[in-house]
Amino acid sequence: MNKLSLNGVEIYPFESEQQLLSFVDVHKGILVAINAEKILHATEQTRAIINRNIGYCDGAGAQLALKQKGYENACKIPGCELWLKIIARFYKEKTFYLVGGKQQVIEETVEKLQREFEGIQIVGYRNGYLKSDEEQQILINDIAEKKPDVVFVAMGSPKQELLMEEIQKRHNAIFQGLGGSFDVYTGHVQRAPKWWVEHNMEFAYRLIKEPKRIKRQIHLVKYAWWLSYKKL
Repeated sequence: MNKLSLNGVEIYPFESEQQLLSFVDVHKGILVAINAEKILHATEQTRAIINRNIGYCDGAGAQLALKQKGYENACKIPGCELWLKIIARFYKEKTFYLVGGKQQVIEETVEKLQREFEGIQIVGYRNGYLKSDEEQQILINDIAEKKPDVVFVAMGSPKQELLMEEIQKRHNAIFQGLGGSFDVYTGHVQRAPKWWVEHNMEFAYRLIKEPKRIKRQIHLVKYAWWLSYKKL
């Protein structure tokens, strides 16, 4: 499958979740969520991280740009849903390792996954607070030893992607960066209700809940301008 460049950010125009799941099952690698903000604010470093991995469409803004480029069937795949789709597809045959969140959150995440996916093999987990290079190396050594098929890292970008690339040097797997998905999954953070998500208004819901996000989201006006004048 060919990648498409949006402001120098390369993204795979997957047409369905199943197509993405089949792709990573064969090719493995690091899944990186792409939305309007990542396209708009791309730097040399973030472009490089995304372009050497598997960028997928995580938001309506990225989806609109793909459709404008002729990929009418390109679908939006929210990362906070994708990791659970990966588990649902593979939990009977693959092993998992989870990194991220506070200690309470990661423990609740593991417990909930074990309830919802009976028999899931979680071979290791730890919180996302790596306080030294030594702690990071212990984590990498543990993953290299246990060889999980899937590794989820919830630490925020680009920190999670940089860590996954370090792990990948020792052990190849399906990787996905999850940001705050463990917090959402365990109920510590509320995601937008279904209607807002289905109507591509999740950003507006989050803005209502967190008005301080206006400093970030005001830049989306520039992205809308880029779309209108086909600057991507």
